[in-house]
Amino acid sequence: MSRLAHASRDALSEGGTLASQLDAFVARPAQLRLTAAIAEAFDQRDVLLAEAGTGTGKTYAYLVPALLSGLKIIISTGTRALQDQLYHRDLPRVRAALGVGHSSALLKGRANYLCRYRLQQARGEPRFSSTEQVAQFQRILAWSGRTRFGDMAELEALPEDSPLYPMVTSTVDNCLGTECPFWDDCFVVQARQRAQAADVVVVNHHLLLADLALKQEGFGEILPGAQAFVIDEAHQLPELAANFFGEGFGMRPWQALARDCLAESRSVAGAQATLQGPASTLEQVLGELRIAMDGLPPRGTQWRALAVPQVRDGFDAAMTALVTLRDALAVVREASPGLDACHARALEAVGRLSRWLGEDAPLLDFDSDPEQAPAPAEVLWYELTPRGFRCQRTPMDVSGPLREHRQRSMAAWVFTSATLTVDGGFEHIAQRLGLDDPVTLLQPSPFDWATQALCYLPAGLPDPAARGFGTALIQALTPVLAASQGRAFLLFASHRALREAAEALRDGPWPLFVQGEAPRGMLLQRFRESGNGVLLGSASFREGVDVVGDALSVVVIDKLPFAAPDDPVFEARLDAIRRDGGNPFREEQLPQAVIALKQGVGRLIRSETDRGVLVLCDPRLLSRSYGRVFLDSLPPFRRTRAVEDVRAFFAPQWPPAPLAAPAVDAADAAAGMAEAAPARAAPDPFPTSLF
Repeated sequence: MSRLAHASRDALSEGGTLASQLDAFVARPAQLRLTAAIAEAFDQRDVLLAEAGTGTGKTYAYLVPALLSGLKIIISTGTRALQDQLYHRDLPRVRAALGVGHSSALLKGRANYLCRYRLQQARGEPRFSSTEQVAQFQRILAWSGRTRFGDMAELEALPEDSPLYPMVTSTVDNCLGTECPFWDDCFVVQARQRAQAADVVVVNHHLLLADLALKQEGFGEILPGAQAFVIDEAHQLPELAANFFGEGFGMRPWQALARDCLAESRSVAGAQATLQGPASTLEQVLGELRIAMDGLPPRGTQWRALAVPQVRDGFDAAMTALVTLRDALAVVREASPGLDACHARALEAVGRLSRWLGEDAPLLDFDSDPEQAPAPAEVLWYELTPRGFRCQRTPMDVSGPLREHRQRSMAAWVFTSATLTVDGGFEHIAQRLGLDDPVTLLQPSPFDWATQALCYLPAGLPDPAARGFGTALIQALTPVLAASQGRAFLLFASHRALREAAEALRDGPWPLFVQGEAPRGMLLQRFRESGNGVLLGSASFREGVDVVGDALSVVVIDKLPFAAPDDPVFEARLDAIRRDGGNPFREEQLPQAVIALKQGVGRLIRSETDRGVLVLCDPRLLSRSYGRVFLDSLPPFRRTRAVEDVRAFFAPQWPPAPLAAPAVDAADAAAGMAEAAPARAAPDPFPTSLF
């Protein structure tokens, strides 16, 4: 064991530095094994793939060797919220406990920082749609005069989806670079300078991948060079990487381009007359194209979209409008840095649309055998939003670019998460990350699952595809919610199922919190404070719901989280596996679903004192052979099919309260009973209460 591994273990051991400096710190054997493995990876410049179950203490396990190593280290987390928590809470605590003086920096993408130039431009723009927006903009103005770092997260009262964000922040496309009059006072430049000088830099996956993509194209480097990388929540990386190693465009950025052209032209004599027509035409054409796309599925392949004549004509009109705007900007581009930047954006937009339309694709060889044609290296697809669209070119496989950058870095790489394995194995995630022969470590959650938790699989539920499943689900959950007196998180595979459950539970005795009815952070805060609420969420709520204590005592998962069949990239991956003679279900669909299920299950037990019941409502867990893979990938729950066991589990905490069943439509109830009847009549393959 290396000196760094010994020092890291000593710091985290019973009676060690952290135990003596931090209140409530408890030494954990799994954490000691994990920190030693991470320290060895740092020393050997090796690659480590480590699953650390909830409660292992993986954050401290990598922070301690990171701070003791003296290396230049980049830590990447899954979200900006986790990034802020790590930098503002966890890192200062560990650094103070260890008594080390290593410097650290927080670095986010440019869209997270106030842009002084964009703010100045917005002051002359009468684009506010409400008095509330005017008030919010005034708060931004006041804050801009006193902020040191320009991090938009400091504005807690500003919603994350506020339309003011793109008005006062910059993007790679609209940044003026060194031509900006505020370059010497730019918050993004200052943040990068701090990162260059720091020993430990905390980023998020989006920024890390943006940097890797830029390096691959040879354009430059956002992040400083490092001797070690720690990738937390590493299960998210392959999907995110697919977006960053591809390219896309959307309706909103092009609308913003048209408006920015007019805003920049106001300060240049004659420019407004030159650009007014082309900019207005582009906005009009985009609106007409979006209307033409109304008949398309929400997501689909490029060929499906272009097969509709009106849509094909709409994209052709968009190309013409972009070319016209580009040429108009070429005439005035030298008049100001802002117009020059708009010209560069228009040029890039024309190129991206051309590549998405396939105008640079090689001609087909009609004499060749279609079956022998190589699988496409990328997928061209679109996605509709209520008032816009996005088009994307996505590579089929990102393992190659990830492997190439990792090898070129000559650094240590640690990939860790609570959900990396499938049935105890790392093969699936290792392949997707491009890891050929990594060192692996599996540290299960140290919680006492036999005492703290119970897994309930309700008997008699119909197949999830059956018409009465939603009604039967609510009927099965009613006694569970009565036993727990609310305090539940219900996770649904679709927004439709979520809405139906919300209606069924609307008049129940517990406070109801439904995804979409309030901002995510506000919803979670209200749920925590309610003490006995019922929270309803969809797939995006599988991660980030961190509620410790009695407020979350039940997690319900309605269906096994197999990927949606309308995902063009996922379908293309399955086709590629099929072409190569593989088994798409076993090699891709099943592993992805297992990891997604583990993420949802991980919301239940968050501390040594938590107690809770996991309710898995999909009967395929017991009726299909693959169900065993899901169950064997979960923590060692006690399992039951008897609701009486659920009541007994909660009885010591909360005496049972009488409860009327939620009101359901009579016709739906009858249908649900009819659908559920055959399942109830069939022999139960697991008749005992525990199995």
